[in-house]
Amino acid sequence: MALRVGLLSAAHLHVWSYVSGFKTNPDAEIVGLWDDEIERGEAFAQKSGVPFVGYLEDLIDRADAVAICSENTKHAKLALAAASKGKHILCEKPLAVSVEDCENMVQAAKAAGVVLMTAFPCRFAPAWERVRERVKNDDIGQIRAICATNHGRCPMGWFVEKDKSGGGALIDHVVHVADLLRDLLGEEPVRVDAQIGNNMYSQEWDDSAMLTIEFPSGIFATLDSSWSRPSSYKTWGDVTLNIVGDRGLIEVDLFGPSVETYHAGEPSYTSAGFGSNADALMVNEFVDACLANRTPRASGFDGMQAAKVAIAAYKSAEKKQPVPIA
Repeated sequence: MALRVGLLSAAHLHVWSYVSGFKTNPDAEIVGLWDDEIERGEAFAQKSGVPFVGYLEDLIDRADAVAICSENTKHAKLALAAASKGKHILCEKPLAVSVEDCENMVQAAKAAGVVLMTAFPCRFAPAWERVRERVKNDDIGQIRAICATNHGRCPMGWFVEKDKSGGGALIDHVVHVADLLRDLLGEEPVRVDAQIGNNMYSQEWDDSAMLTIEFPSGIFATLDSSWSRPSSYKTWGDVTLNIVGDRGLIEVDLFGPSVETYHAGEPSYTSAGFGSNADALMVNEFVDACLANRTPRASGFDGMQAAKVAIAAYKSAEKKQPVPIA
């Protein structure tokens, strides 16, 4: 029997990837979309062919699992509603914008015995699998430091409304790389030093962020997590890591397999990826974890730990000094 999935909100740009992923998975079926902004939900339903459901409770009742694609500050409320009815949950990142909300989500899922997975597609990129394999095989020796980026253009809309997003570029982009660092090193970061700015758009929200993340083993990572690309650039897809070991260096570009075109007119830049679809691989992992009732890769706990890095980074920027990660 196919896993019946309800989409909770069409706010996030990645909702289209979920539709594609679930539709192409033979073990899944999308049973509807709900959105608290009815006009947005109905417009998405018309374009995607997914039926619009007017009441949240109705959609949760008819689903076995939900995929939360709402604004960041609404994740916790929707996840708790789904968990209370015993439904599995795939939640967009960041898991939540406060440590308390993250903890409540993880605890609620555990108490209900349901899967809680965080949407970290980078974990499923074949290039990342190869990096993990090479590090495990000791190809470059002891890791000493990592230099990482997650660039993109500003998506605007609710992403720059702090009451909905919880911040700006930092909260949007840090969590992806924070999760990769934890996955690679097998240890939790202990301290972060962050500087944020509004150098691109000169608005109240941060469009640029530089972090130094420290680990208990002495390894440190720097991360440029910014909306520093022009409006003609792709929304995201510039996740890179230079991993420095005492016997070598690994350079990885997780979105490297692509065809990029620069031309006159608008848009002046287009990019089309090819090869494995990390979003689809992530959706497949979620479906399989739900049907097997097992802990998925990129769990709710992983999402919480990555969110803690971003939350602490804002505190560091405010205090203008390094702070411990809760």
